[in-house]
Amino acid sequence: MQPLIDNARTFGQRPEEFVELAEGQSPEVLFITCSDSRVVPALITGARPGELFELRTAGNIVPPYRGEHPTGEAATVEYAVEILGVRHIVVCGHSHCGAIGALVRGDDLTAVPAVRDWLTHAAGAPARSEADDPSVAEAVQQHVLAQLLRLRSYPCVERRLASGGLRLHGWYYEVHTGSVREHRADTDTFEAL
Repeated sequence: MQPLIDNARTFGQRPEEFVELAEGQSPEVLFITCSDSRVVPALITGARPGELFELRTAGNIVPPYRGEHPTGEAATVEYAVEILGVRHIVVCGHSHCGAIGALVRGDDLTAVPAVRDWLTHAAGAPARSEADDPSVAEAVQQHVLAQLLRLRSYPCVERRLASGGLRLHGWYYEVHTGSVREHRADTDTFEAL
């Protein structure tokens, strides 16, 4: 913890670098990814403050849209699309994902009921054929595509896609190599950016 505290103490010592941020934000991208500490959107993309609007959830899950029962995730998506006017949404899954790995292996999650119940939003059980593969690459990639499909059911996303003002992107990040792949619809594969 101490290195983090030390950095936080010196971080604001160059206020001239941050003064424009008080004017507001206008990110082009909503970046949805996992809460995993190995996945750092600004590090992966090189984004500076104000360039990414982030939504981080266990397993980069986008829960089903339910207007009568709003969630923090739905509010974040809606704010990014309707208020900030983002032009791109990236759903970025990652190798060695604990959430998807638990689903693939069929782990007993009774000791963590909130996690167990949250993972029901994963939009279909991934194939268990990868149970011996710690990277669970194929399952994570399929999960990313399922979350992109789920996003399309959000009314604000649906409207902006129909008008051509929004694009969706599926990314897969390898924590053990640092490489990033994007889903290509024409080949239905994840390929290097």
